[in-house]
Amino acid sequence: MAEVATIARPYAQAVFDLADASNALGLWAPMLANMARFAGHPEVQACIGNPNLGVKPLYTLFMSLCGDDLPDDARNFVRLLIANDRLALLPQIQAQFAELKNAREGLVEADILTAFPLSNAQVSSLVADLERRFKRRVHPRVSLDKELIGGVRIAVGDEVIDGSVRGRLDEMAAALKT
Repeated sequence: MAEVATIARPYAQAVFDLADASNALGLWAPMLANMARFAGHPEVQACIGNPNLGVKPLYTLFMSLCGDDLPDDARNFVRLLIANDRLALLPQIQAQFAELKNAREGLVEADILTAFPLSNAQVSSLVADLERRFKRRVHPRVSLDKELIGGVRIAVGDEVIDGSVRGRLDEMAAALKT
């Protein structure tokens, strides 16, 4: 997986630099997200991997999915990806672009897994605590995971804060084995 990330990185950086230079990060983010969604679809992946489908038909197919409202820079970016056989990397390119954009804006994504639904007040309190800890704005993505039994598990970048009952049980089991 690291190889894919390594290959996608210069494309993500290039499109980020292009969008940043024209003050269009806000325009490129949703545009790349849509293109990544299309490129990641299994049927499109099959077309991308089809050696019998040439460059021009693949471009035409992909542009028909994306719509006519893409700016010339985005169309040229798609042409470049197809010419270099990198269109399948669009989901990874988009993810890295989002990371670069978030870093520029002082924003960090927090994946919050919880055993039970959280109220808006609980999420707001948790976000405020995370913002103090990481000294950045935090965008939460909250999802339920009944396997946690209770508590929350938070992942911010490479850091994981496990305050779940499942996590504590796992720690106790590991301690008993030693």
